[in-house]
Amino acid sequence: MSDIAIRKQDPAQGRDVFGWKAIERRLFTPGVLILPLLIFLLFFFFIPAIRLMIFSVMTQNAQGVIGAPFTLDHYIRFFEVDLYRKVLWATIRISLITSVIAAILAYPVATVLVRGSIVTTRIITLVVIAPLAVSVVVRAYGWQLILGNGPTGLLNYVLINLGIIESPLALLFSDAAVVIGSIHIFFPMMVLPLSSALGKIDPNIQQAARTLGAPAWKVFVRITFPLSLPGLVAGFTLVFSLASASYVIPALIGGPGSQMLGNMVEQQVLAVYDWPFGATIATILIFIVILINAVSMKLLGGRRIKASAQ
Repeated sequence: MSDIAIRKQDPAQGRDVFGWKAIERRLFTPGVLILPLLIFLLFFFFIPAIRLMIFSVMTQNAQGVIGAPFTLDHYIRFFEVDLYRKVLWATIRISLITSVIAAILAYPVATVLVRGSIVTTRIITLVVIAPLAVSVVVRAYGWQLILGNGPTGLLNYVLINLGIIESPLALLFSDAAVVIGSIHIFFPMMVLPLSSALGKIDPNIQQAARTLGAPAWKVFVRITFPLSLPGLVAGFTLVFSLASASYVIPALIGGPGSQMLGNMVEQQVLAVYDWPFGATIATILIFIVILINAVSMKLLGGRRIKASAQ
């Protein structure tokens, strides 16, 4: 007698009459559930990224046709021209400064978010999350009004009327403006992972250290910071990746003097119509992000191995 017949004859013992539970277990395995996401990423991320990398080593003729022969001249040109090297280092510098300042500002906000009262937590969450509902373009134009270089700029107007400065500051269309705008836009990406990591720390450990006489700064350095490092690394990676690939903020409040790699890709593809060189710049940007993610995973992996050994 077959297994199906046996199951049909003995339903009282809790067996699945038609084997639907077994089918359900197979359909809802992690591998099957993640399959739609993998298919989506394959067609809309990996294939375009690979095609972009292939474009970066191809040649474009006078008629705009892209094809053979394959060459590395675009990469040599990028690293030989002083302008492109300056934009590369400016992108890395602005992204690093944005990530570091965001981390410094995120610690107290995340601490209040985790340890504060219910009302305080809801208010802080609303303040942190609400800007995400506003378009990046709208927020960039808002920073244009705030950081205006003339006396009509909101910040300059306030500082002049308070007697703090005598002449307007040149804030708009500078690296500082890009950093300020980037922090405002990507700050939630630092607060959320950090608050998640801080929420996993047992407050009794910190309280025990304070009871034994450790000052607040030493509790943070010896306990809070090491235990929150996974959230910090995750937030740092997110902010750096998003800031380095940013286009709107450098274009609207950075100006020509604060260009980043994302702006150069747009110029090469849409203005110059040099797809291979634009693909080269985009590929270099991808490798920078991959390198930062690899370093982050290495740090987290080494910390997990160290923690398990202890």
